Amino acid sequence: MPRKRKKYRTISKRKLVELKPFLDDLVEKIEQPHYINDDPVQFMHAFEKKIDRELAGFFAVTMAWGRRDIVNAKVEELLKRMNNRPAEFILNYSDSEALNFERFKHRTFKPIDMHWITRSLRSILLKFGDFEKFWLFCYNLAKSHKRELIAVFHEQFFTFHPEIPQRVHKHVSNPEKNSSAKRLYMYLRWVIRKNSPVDPGTMNFMEPSELKIPLDVHVARQARKLGLLSRKQNDWKAVLELTNRMQILDPMDPAKYDYALFGIGVLGTDIPDELIVNKRVE
Repeated sequence: MPRKRKKYRTISKRKLVELKPFLDDLVEKIEQPHYINDDPVQFMHAFEKKIDRELAGFFAVTMAWGRRDIVNAKVEELLKRMNNRPAEFILNYSDSEALNFERFKHRTFKPIDMHWITRSLRSILLKFGDFEKFWLFCYNLAKSHKRELIAVFHEQFFTFHPEIPQRVHKHVSNPEKNSSAKRLYMYLRWVIRKNSPVDPGTMNFMEPSELKIPLDVHVARQARKLGLLSRKQNDWKAVLELTNRMQILDPMDPAKYDYALFGIGVLGTDIPDELIVNKRVE
């Protein structure tokens, strides 16, 4: 029997640069205002206050698992349970408010998960006064200890309440356990990228050049077809490999190519045959 391929073929730097016009054209076509209507990012656009936008976005991205229409419906339900005032609800939250989450369910999310996530967010807001200031704290801590930002965010998010059940921890990614951290890097794409018709760009604690590609199965599959990703696993090493390649194309804004790769897979854009490097992609 033939041996299973350990890695996919990738293109040279010269071929990568030649691919740039194709990817840039896709970004321009897909990163348009109409994209918002079907994507969980819509919940950041639904509020006026910065803090409401960022908290609604955090819940939306934390729950962004599965079909987008179902995710959007569940996030809308959750925000209604918060009276569509996420910051006010969180700051005034107490154990008695846990009834607001009764019978709430989305994939593996249960009322207990929403309760503890809300309690952690309340503690963060009470200590830092602002969600961005917490992210800045994590960013500076990560830099000083030469660790990945999302790993520090995960660690610090759960320091306020050591009694949080272990089941809740899985809802906040940790790349130090080789997770791709797709959802949290999607959140950072939303809040950090500026001058985008889709990403609100409400935070300034880091530069867009530091963003990683939010890697999901759709993005990874198309990246492998195009010869941008050799790794078979959709893990943290794959995120770094793909992001490094996208930084060659745009060192100031590599995460914009998430739109191109996601669009190919989900929005039905065809890849010209001459650009396909790996035809058989799992």
